[in-house]
Amino acid sequence: MATMSMNKAIHAAFRRDLDRFLSALGRFTDGDARRAEELGRAWDNFDFQLTKHHEGEHEIAWPALARVGVTQQTIDQMDAEHEVMAERLAAARGAMTALRAAPTAANAQTAATAMGELKTVTEEHLDHEEREIEPVYLAKQDDPVVKEMGKKFARVGPKEGGEFFAWMLDGGDPAAHATLKGEVPGPVLTILKNVFGRGYTKNVAPVWR
Repeated sequence: MATMSMNKAIHAAFRRDLDRFLSALGRFTDGDARRAEELGRAWDNFDFQLTKHHEGEHEIAWPALARVGVTQQTIDQMDAEHEVMAERLAAARGAMTALRAAPTAANAQTAATAMGELKTVTEEHLDHEEREIEPVYLAKQDDPVVKEMGKKFARVGPKEGGEFFAWMLDGGDPAAHATLKGEVPGPVLTILKNVFGRGYTKNVAPVWR
């Protein structure tokens, strides 16, 4: 019996990366174009993963959760929080683009401020979602509706899937890693991560070393 849903495991990766960005931006050296480019690559991945996660919730998760008892009021609250997050995400995206173009200490500080604001609203939303919806995921994990939802989320190409798993397993919460490994057969996960996830392993993972 799972003790954490895949949704909560993914949340752990978002929290991990936001902390990494804030730490890196706080140590940024004025004029370090190489570091700005590295952080830009890591940002591109984070931006993609967070955006795709929320799009998937709108298109796949919310309809399924409504069928297993989550109220429309709760879903509407989640959507309203997503809108606030989208605004902060856009602001952070602009600040990271500016840092990449002009790697100054001032731009790094602006990016850190935007990242801090994104972290605040993101963590508020993740905490709220976990309070309201995590119990449903765990109670209904064997429900055919929830199982079909998981299959829909899994319908991605091998490259996208490989980079997702490589990102998920790149440090962070051991419990989240255990959840992932419990959902995906070991040999499949190894191939996806090591073969199809090489783009992340080569271009993003070293940013945090």
